[in-house]
Amino acid sequence: MNNLTRWNPINELEDLMGRYNRILGTARTGSDGKDLFSRSDWAPAVDIKETDEAFTIEAELPGMDKKDVKVTVHDGVLSIEGERKHEEESKDKKLHRIERYYGSFMRRFTLPENVDENSVKASFKDGLLTLTLQKAEPKEPKAIQVDVE
Repeated sequence: MNNLTRWNPINELEDLMGRYNRILGTARTGSDGKDLFSRSDWAPAVDIKETDEAFTIEAELPGMDKKDVKVTVHDGVLSIEGERKHEEESKDKKLHRIERYYGSFMRRFTLPENVDENSVKASFKDGLLTLTLQKAEPKEPKAIQVDVE
């Protein structure tokens, strides 16, 4: 029987850069020994849709509760972060295969200028996080009078 493995080119690039940095002694680590620029353990799949009135972002977060997810908007960047905890093995059952991703994640999206950052609405149902971002009226350029001396 053949097993399929999801190929992620980013992981390979990060491994290569990590080995390169260790060889040269230039690994960037924090005081706790963790990489400062490491990516998340996993990243949920996201769909982004646009209508005339709003943008909609849907993130698949199966097996998670809304209390495990945090959504923030700061300086034109929308962040979705959280953690899916791994089920611990107990004495009365054995785990034979683990194919789902566990651990912390973070997804960040730069918002277009025509999004009203104060209008973000979130809902969470059946493992699907839905964010609605209303579009703002386009800002008119401000004319500045220049005096010539």
